[in-house]
Amino acid sequence: MLDDADRRLLRYWQAEPSLSQGELAQRAGITVGRATRRIARMQELGILRGVGAVIDWVALGYAVEVSLRVTLDKTQGNAFDTFMIEARKVPEVIEVQTLLGRVDMRLSIIARDMAHYQEIYRSRILTLPHIADIEALMQVARIKDAQGLPL
Repeated sequence: MLDDADRRLLRYWQAEPSLSQGELAQRAGITVGRATRRIARMQELGILRGVGAVIDWVALGYAVEVSLRVTLDKTQGNAFDTFMIEARKVPEVIEVQTLLGRVDMRLSIIARDMAHYQEIYRSRILTLPHIADIEALMQVARIKDAQGLPL
C-alpha cells in the first residue's frame, strides 16, 4: 500500500509536523507536486486523518490524570451504546476505549487537582448509565508518550 516515498513523507512529517509541503517534499527527495498527490491519496485512504495541535494539559493547569476501568451491567441490551454516548458528553473525558476481558471500558479523565477530580467523579462519572463496577488508577508519571509510528 505504501512505498518508500510515502514512508519518507510520513516519517518526516511525523517528526516535524510544522513542515510546509515544499520542505516536506525536499526532505523526502520528491517534487512538491508528487508530495501533494501522495498526501492527498493517503488522506483519501484514511492513512492521514488530519493534522492537529498536541496540547500539554499540564501546562494548561490540568495536573491530574486518572484512568477508570469500567465494567458495565450487561444485563441491559444497550449498555455499551448508552454508556459511550453519555461518556463522550463529559468534557474532562479525553479518551474512551472499549476492551475485551473482565473490564469493558476505559476512560481517561483530566482534572485540575484532586478536588476537581472528585467533583467530576461524583457528579459526572458515577451518574453514567449501566456501571456495574469501576476502578480508578491514578497516573503518577508518563514514562513514554509516543504518538508516532516507526516508519
